[in-house]
Amino acid sequence: QVQFVESGGGLVQPGGSLRLSCAASGSIFRRSAIGWYRQAPGKQREWVATITSGNTSNLSNSVKGRFTISVDNVKNTMYLQMNNLKPEDTAVYYCNSIHNKFEWGQGTQVTVSS
Repeated sequence: QVQFVESGGGLVQPGGSLRLSCAASGSIFRRSAIGWYRQAPGKQREWVATITSGNTSNLSNSVKGRFTISVDNVKNTMYLQMNNLKPEDTAVYYCNSIHNKFEWGQGTQVTVSS
């Protein structure tokens, strides 16, 4: 079974930046569409960004123009570069396969506050 470990979250002021990392077992990043999700307090988990095995990316409208998704296939690690962060971005961020979900990791907390 594929396992995901998210890291890189923290506390940042509005307008700041963070880079999240997602390490995965196996070689899933070389054969599957993978991406980022987030869950804000009191809300359901929502999709944020996708990157395919062909290196095509897609972002949700709420983060488009501010976030960038990328992957290092050798390290089996996916990244989410988050710029111009807003309080609405506060959430626990998770990574997973887009189509066939594996077990969710613990996520990494991102808090945007002044």
